[in-house]
Amino acid sequence: MIKRLLIANRGEIARRIIRTCRANGIETVAVYSDADANLAHVREADMAVRLGPAPARESYLDISKVMAAAVSSGADAVHPGYGFLSENTAFAAACTEAGIIFVGPPAKAIELMGDKAAARKLMTESGVPVLPGCDQDIRDDNQLLEEAKQIGFPLLVKAVAGGGGKGMRVVHREADFIEALHSARREAKAAFGDDRVLLERYLSSARHIEVQVFADQHGQALHLFERDCSVQRRHQKIIEEAPAPGLTESQRIAVGEAAVQAAQAIDYVGAGTVEFLFADGHFYFMEMNTRLQVEHPVTEMITGEDLVWWQLCVASGNPLPKRQHELRIHGAAMEVRIYAEDPWQNFMPSSGLLNTLVWPHGNARVDSGYEQGDRVESFYDPMIAKIICHGEDRDAARQKLMQALSTTMIDGIHHNCGFLYQVLGSAAFANAELDTRLLERHAQLMEKPHLQPELVAVAAAAALTDTQPGGDPWQSLNGWRPFARQLQQYELMVDGNGVLVQINVDGHQCGAKVNGEQRTLHWHKDQKQVSLAWGSDTLKAQFIHQHNGVLLNVCADSISISDVDSRRGQQQHGSRHAPFAAPMSGTVVALHVAPGAAVSAGTAVVTMEAMKMEHTLRAPADGIISDLLASIGEQVSEGALLAQFEPGQAEQP
Repeated sequence: MIKRLLIANRGEIARRIIRTCRANGIETVAVYSDADANLAHVREADMAVRLGPAPARESYLDISKVMAAAVSSGADAVHPGYGFLSENTAFAAACTEAGIIFVGPPAKAIELMGDKAAARKLMTESGVPVLPGCDQDIRDDNQLLEEAKQIGFPLLVKAVAGGGGKGMRVVHREADFIEALHSARREAKAAFGDDRVLLERYLSSARHIEVQVFADQHGQALHLFERDCSVQRRHQKIIEEAPAPGLTESQRIAVGEAAVQAAQAIDYVGAGTVEFLFADGHFYFMEMNTRLQVEHPVTEMITGEDLVWWQLCVASGNPLPKRQHELRIHGAAMEVRIYAEDPWQNFMPSSGLLNTLVWPHGNARVDSGYEQGDRVESFYDPMIAKIICHGEDRDAARQKLMQALSTTMIDGIHHNCGFLYQVLGSAAFANAELDTRLLERHAQLMEKPHLQPELVAVAAAAALTDTQPGGDPWQSLNGWRPFARQLQQYELMVDGNGVLVQINVDGHQCGAKVNGEQRTLHWHKDQKQVSLAWGSDTLKAQFIHQHNGVLLNVCADSISISDVDSRRGQQQHGSRHAPFAAPMSGTVVALHVAPGAAVSAGTAVVTMEAMKMEHTLRAPADGIISDLLASIGEQVSEGALLAQFEPGQAEQP
């Protein structure tokens, strides 16, 4: 059995692997970049080795540095996690050559299935249905455009070495193809070091169904049932569940057997996931991920198995812990990915210091890479944690997950908890009306819920006050007045606006005046939650006190309310909403026009990259780009002005 394991990854998945190793007496070695030196996975491992600077190419993606860490630490095995080098053929081969166990499939299997184009060809030859597409390695843009015309639009430009939604672009019109092609190639190069792409017919309405497979070194292979990962943004999963709702038993058996057959066709060993598109009762092969998946916890919860332990057993040469007939589905499980991003601003990546980070307790499993006080940097994927819940059926798991999100408190970065809560609570999701375009079909789910600022201010004041109707004044002298009258006043900053709140308690009667408007107030509060009715409006919020105010969780969205005095004198970021202000901290990767260029509305001007995702800033109207204020490769901060724009009808030469 493996004795000492080097984990060639970071954050959440590194901590997840450490937990299994610790439970089974296996020593662990963490690796880290300069940006991650203080993260929890570094502290929790038995040993830790520095790889290098923050950029992934100089640390986590540098095979020579990772191998040197494995050798110097005396590790007899390496677990790659997911992302980074997990599907890198050269890395798997380097481990084998060094006499170190690679916790994953043979390099040949990674090569076959990690190359999406080769995988498509292999599946076609094996009789597995695939969508129409172009698998050839064509470098000429015009030739690829001709292939695209033959396939027809809409189509998907897809990174050959891709995964996790990186290097993927849906193209609806021929006129948009070249720009999408270049963008996909740049993103693929940055994420995987390989800019090859393939083309594939895009199904506008399909479900994403994947099957967890396992195979050992003794010729045994099986599946641990399927997952539905249809709810996605930017082709990246955000909600996953198991089992997939709505499948007939015959469909479930068929897709499981097909996935096992695909694994056996390439002499697979270890954990893998075979992904399918499911439409009109038919499955189409998409790709095979030759690693552990981000969403593996939902499979663990419905089967009761530890998939990391299975990986370690198989890598050590042991047979699979169970046979197919011994596996059963127990209830349902659901997972959400917590991203450092602003879902209400087109999912812009976010970075910063986690001033407050409180995860749910009780019925939820939380796999997190960060703790309060850590800094989320822009160098890596924006996922900071996963929350997973299990229930006796799908709806029970969904309800538990919503409750878990409503008790999560995050401050210091933008995050998507409120958005996830909104999706989970929608009728479409609750009724399992799933496909990969769910968010497009239900555009209202992408809109930030409206909250009355005055009501939020009253909730914040109620959370801050130590007075309650009928309370003992001797236990709360702040604001106490004789004759059972108490008055507390707060000057709060809500969404950038100052709000004056006065709470007046007269015996068992209570009222709140907000900016001069008086209403009757009823509320109940404990140490974590306040429920109130201000006139006819009601609100329930979790809260936590901060040094300059209070943090509210309203429908899983975090709202930081501070005292106006603590905000006075702070510099305001006036340029943040300018059309060419950087929407997040990141790197400029492309300048599409020259200074002085006349542009029309929608013209691409500047493309930025952060957390392995690209964002293109486009002209909001016809006009002239009078100057470019950034250069390719430059790292800029959120709010930095990247271009000067003069709106109006551009003069033609």
